[in-house]
Amino acid sequence: MAYPLREWAAFEEKLMGLPQFDKAVRQLRRIYFSSAVECEVDNVGRLLVPQTLRNHADLRRDVLWTGMGPHLELWDKDRYAKMREQILSDEPTREEMERRLADLGL
Repeated sequence: MAYPLREWAAFEEKLMGLPQFDKAVRQLRRIYFSSAVECEVDNVGRLLVPQTLRNHADLRRDVLWTGMGPHLELWDKDRYAKMREQILSDEPTREEMERRLADLGL
């Protein structure tokens, strides 16, 4: 995931506002905050993703940016295609997604 700085600050504020004694909150904070790095942009305008994050996301040569509203996701192109096909070809997954979106009022 890649956040513009102001969106990261808003996300961080929300996360810090959650109950500190909730185990899931602690785990999420630990993972997100310990993994977060500020990435540089080179003089050509490319985002320089550190090797540790490229390894974590299994990024190879062809990558894909996907818009997620206030943040972006960076995917290996082939992995994204497989994930997308899995979701779209699995009827129970699609039905669960539809139910969940309806529950959320979408």
